[in-house]
Amino acid sequence: MNRLMVTTAAVALLLAPAAFAQSADTWSPPRTPDGRPDFQGVWTNASLTKVERMPEFKELVLTQEQARQWERDAAAVGAADSAPTDPNQGAPEAGEDPEGYNFFWIDPGKTVGRVNGEYRSSWITDPPSGRVPYTPAGRAAMMKPLSTFNSFDNPEERIPIERCLIGFGSTGGPPMLNALYNNHHMIVQTPGAIAINVEMIHDTRIIRMEGEHNPAAVPQYLGSSVGRWDGDTLVVETTGFKQLESLRVDWGVLVYIPPDGKVTERFSLTSQDEILYQFTVEHPTAYTQPWKGELTFRRSPDQIYEYACHEGNHSVPNILGGARAMEREGRTGTRTSPRARLDRPS
Repeated sequence: MNRLMVTTAAVALLLAPAAFAQSADTWSPPRTPDGRPDFQGVWTNASLTKVERMPEFKELVLTQEQARQWERDAAAVGAADSAPTDPNQGAPEAGEDPEGYNFFWIDPGKTVGRVNGEYRSSWITDPPSGRVPYTPAGRAAMMKPLSTFNSFDNPEERIPIERCLIGFGSTGGPPMLNALYNNHHMIVQTPGAIAINVEMIHDTRIIRMEGEHNPAAVPQYLGSSVGRWDGDTLVVETTGFKQLESLRVDWGVLVYIPPDGKVTERFSLTSQDEILYQFTVEHPTAYTQPWKGELTFRRSPDQIYEYACHEGNHSVPNILGGARAMEREGRTGTRTSPRARLDRPS
């Protein structure tokens, strides 16, 4: 390489940060015909990071080495869980857990979440603990729906995720959180309404722009969402959730949001391929304070696939029939279905 080439390369390296900063400052989001930021497309929030912080991490922001080690550990667990089953193990005995999901069937994400270029140990940013700040009353209310997992009197009391009515975790939200798979969302936008189709159990949120909330007597699983524009940021306020959706369950994650709780979301396009998604959850008695979080949705080249979830619906006669048989034998049902065990890590 001659001296001119070296000098030119050095100048380019020196000017690169300034050029990048200038392009970031002057970047303008793509817009719809009515002049609003265009959020349309398929997005994913798959990540190893979850809403609450795990005990081994003390800070919100992780170092690069901490993030890489977490990713290596997760890859090792995945490889072990993908190993062939021992052919001599034999079938489980009647009543034993068949352990239906191995790593082949799940897609939780392989990387630690990044927000504004920082590796994050949790999506919760406030309180600093990275945990939902439940009051004693809020924690008691969170645990109460768990009794439904062992209730077999009628189909309506079986949990919605088992009956394929709503996605587990809080994938449909709000807040829209990542779960063990199906973390894709497709946004369709018009001036009067914005639809978010969630890959998990085909949930679709309809955000009415400048509209009004449903009457309190008309709750919805995903709540009543009303949107407005704050400059180029989409602000959505949601309340009026169904009681059965108050406990959001995923592997290792329990999040309780009361039916009359309020979730405020902010969607901001920060680049062509990223949405900064921020949320605040409020309730006067369930939490000691409003709790806040943020995560990144990344544009995906993938398409939304049909979930086609019917397992719970097909199994309801067997679930209820088995409970009646146990009652005739003088026993009570204590086992939970595979989907109802999603509150426990695999």
